[in-house]
Amino acid sequence: MPQLNPNPWFPIMMLSWLTFSLIIQPKISAFTSTNTPLNKTHTTTKTSPWTWPWT
Repeated sequence: MPQLNPNPWFPIMMLSWLTFSLIIQPKISAFTSTNTPLNKTHTTTKTSPWTWPWT
């Protein structure tokens, strides 16, 4: 069964993960976020109990 033979696919997978881990991922991590989070005060909403028509 050729699907169970890892010989051609395992080196390709390892090479792609090494490329991602060593080259692409540090470049992506170096980007700074354009929208910095602001310190917002959280407002609490007043909740009222639900009035059921059959009670």
